Order: sequence, then structure tokens, then C-alpha cells
Amino acid sequence: MTSHPPRPAADLFAADGRLKAIPRKPARREALLAHLAATLFEADRTYSEPQVNDALRSVHDDFPALRRYLVTGGFLSRTRDGADYRRQQQPGSPGGAIPAVA
Repeated sequence: MTSHPPRPAADLFAADGRLKAIPRKPARREALLAHLAATLFEADRTYSEPQVNDALRSVHDDFPALRRYLVTGGFLSRTRDGADYRRQQQPGSPGGAIPAVA
């Protein structure tokens, strides 16, 4: 059983900076989400849902799915009412996030 090194998230993007597709494999999707969280959202800053949507829309049309993956994956936390979002320092520990229902 050989282990392949993880490919960088950058190869998921077209030359225009748009995401080609949301990966189906969990490890690839996790790498993408980590990349998006680090590049689109500043630490210690609160974002409104429209701001999160606009940032995600800049890379892919299915921004609701990306937002849901970021929250359920622990990359972003959100308030109970879904109005405010924050980037998390430790993915996997959502800290107050409400998991989205698929």
C-alpha cells in the first residue's frame, strides 16, 4: 500500500482563479477548504453571511455548498442565527458552529 503525497489545492483552480470543481474525495476537499479559509478569510474578523457568500462566489458558483463544507468542517464558525461567521484557527473544532443540514 503506497501513500501518495497530497497534491496542492492550487491544482484545483483554472488559470482564471476559479475552482474547476468541488472535490468529492474528503482529503482533497479538506485541502481545498483549508486553502479557501486561509486565502479568503482573515483571522480575528467577523463576516456577515453576504460577505462570506461574495467571497466564495468569487471562486465557485455553488457558494452555499462551500459555505456549508467550511462550517461543518470547522474552518468557519457561525452564530446560532447564521448572521456572523469567523475563521477558526483549529479546523475540526467548530466552536459554536451549528452543523448545516444537508
